[in-house]
Amino acid sequence: MIGRTPLRSPAAADPIVGSAAAGPDAVTVELSVDVDGDGGLDGARWAQLLADVLAAEGVPDGAEVGLSFVSAEAMTDLNEAHMGATGPTDVLAFPIDGPTVAAGGVVGDVVICPSVAAAGAADHAGTPEDEIALLVVHAALHLLGHDHGEPAARSAMQAQERALLAAHHGPLGGDPWAAR
Repeated sequence: MIGRTPLRSPAAADPIVGSAAAGPDAVTVELSVDVDGDGGLDGARWAQLLADVLAAEGVPDGAEVGLSFVSAEAMTDLNEAHMGATGPTDVLAFPIDGPTVAAGGVVGDVVICPSVAAAGAADHAGTPEDEIALLVVHAALHLLGHDHGEPAARSAMQAQERALLAAHHGPLGGDPWAAR
């Protein structure tokens, strides 16, 4: 990913690498799909969504971001190493230059576990595709410094997620922001 070692388990197969951008000088997404039996995962679709969202948020043309799809085992390793948590999670965001990224800089990396996303989709965003779209947008905002630890910040981040999803993905099958 982006001239760095990909975030994947050492035992994983070589990733499929490609890139997507909204235009000739747009945000570049380095895509790594490292999931056994990816179930037809359309990595290019999600890379394009990530590029579109970052561009809409003012990330300059020429900036780069990594997007990886990994197995539950690989996500467990990352979650334990970087968050001190046990088990897999659905998404992790690793800001590098973050909101101060310049053209040619690296915004950060997004890692998504499709199996964890799919398992929670019905009770969250509605469908596995909607869940992945939400996770891409959510992680993009984290890369740019958004947080949801405090109520006001959570409300602002959720409002931005709604707006970006409406503009770049469409309506979700569920309401992930409903009180649980």
